[in-house]
Amino acid sequence: MTVLPALQAELASATNQLLATAASLSDADLAAPSLLPGWTRGHVLTHLARNADSYINLLTWAKTGVRTPQYPSYEARSAEIDATAGRPAARLLADAEDGAARFAAAVRDLPAHAWSAQVEGMRPPPHPAWYVLVRRLREVGVHHVDLAAGYGPADWPEPFVRRELHDLRRTWSPEHSTVSEIVLVERAPEGGETAEVWPGLGHGPAVTGTPRDMLAWLTGRSGGQGVSLLPAGQSHAPGPGGVGLPEPPPWLSMPAPADLPATPPKDYP
Repeated sequence: MTVLPALQAELASATNQLLATAASLSDADLAAPSLLPGWTRGHVLTHLARNADSYINLLTWAKTGVRTPQYPSYEARSAEIDATAGRPAARLLADAEDGAARFAAAVRDLPAHAWSAQVEGMRPPPHPAWYVLVRRLREVGVHHVDLAAGYGPADWPEPFVRRELHDLRRTWSPEHSTVSEIVLVERAPEGGETAEVWPGLGHGPAVTGTPRDMLAWLTGRSGGQGVSLLPAGQSHAPGPGGVGLPEPPPWLSMPAPADLPATPPKDYP
């Protein structure tokens, strides 16, 4: 048994939640701004539909061995999104549903050996095809928040939070960091807490927060609520957080860790 069934089940659930949110939005809702500067909610849904197509391209590459670019270019991707983001709600929803269904079919039809094939997105490094599922989960989970329609970081499943923090650390860019250390604090239901320390991240202050609050801030999906500066010599910081924080460091300096196992692992992370 590998991690593939668990990733597919998680993606199916996340996709169903996203499409349910999309189905609740009117023409006016979709023409309104999203959380992404310069993009409406219609832009976000259109991006998610084309993103599904782009990952089908990578799975086709894995299946056939013929290099198939994720997108023709960044410019072509942006132009298509801009040209079609203003469609009526029914068409935007149908496009998102169709893209998700076709991606699910491509996943279902991929031969077992092809999951280990190396593919590459718009930026290096190359990665095995099984990691396309992780990337699609990232797109669905983060951009669902960007719709600003009732789904937020508090709704991210725990496996999503754990996996994204794991990969964020493995792709960290110290030269672009705005913090020197991260302390992730887990509070146990029965009381007490545990801390995971990320030292040596670069220049800047130390910050602390729960894994979920930290991921929301590091991905730019919160203003830092629940994340606090950590005074020197202290293991925790009181207060609601968000005060005096630097800008979060650039997110996704790499689309995938560089040292992923070629074959789908039993668990990830």
